[in-house]
Amino acid sequence: MRILLVEDDRQLNETLTFQLEREGFTVDSCFDGEEACYYGEQNIYDIILLDRMLPLMEGTEVLTTLRAKGIITPVIILTALGTLNDKVTGLDLGADDYLVKPFAIEELLARIRCISRRPNTLNHVDTLSVSDVIWYTNEDRLEGPSGSCTLSKRESSLMETFIRRKNQTLSRNFLLLKVWGPDSDVEEGNLDNYIHFLRRRLHGVGSTLQIKTIRGIGYCLQDIPSDNLPD
Repeated sequence: MRILLVEDDRQLNETLTFQLEREGFTVDSCFDGEEACYYGEQNIYDIILLDRMLPLMEGTEVLTTLRAKGIITPVIILTALGTLNDKVTGLDLGADDYLVKPFAIEELLARIRCISRRPNTLNHVDTLSVSDVIWYTNEDRLEGPSGSCTLSKRESSLMETFIRRKNQTLSRNFLLLKVWGPDSDVEEGNLDNYIHFLRRRLHGVGSTLQIKTIRGIGYCLQDIPSDNLPD
């Protein structure tokens, strides 16, 4: 799961980033409202943690801007403004939850788990099953009909992205942003290399899944048509 953390207090930002990454999340962080809009508009995040009092653009304005552009990523507002009116305002503007500072990391993690269990939200669970494979998220391990294998962190992130979006055509730009992040200067050839690695992984565990190239767009994880299966 990829999280965008928007917090202008650098010490708190670093602390939360460390704690979230220790829990297995991938975290991109930024420190002001304009950056938050830029990152959020990439539409690659599973959850956004949004401070309300930010430089350049207030958190509520960031939230309004993202919702107006059709970004439906769940948002948890993190703020010291804890009156009933403040909470109602944030929720009415499109926030999914509202957490008042100071808070314990355990409560933040519980709220993230709660949001991830909602329909149409990508779940942060231990295993994902699709077609004939099982993906063990905490172990970075893929299991298929004829065996299992462990993937590198980058392979894991890419594999999980495909598994969660089976039969969806994913653009090259989306995959680069989702797996490497908005600030990465990774070359597109690296994506092709990792796609090659994942195809070998799927074949190695005996899966009937394939990553199909959608010319001019990107890639799609789908089942091999029955007439293409070996006798």
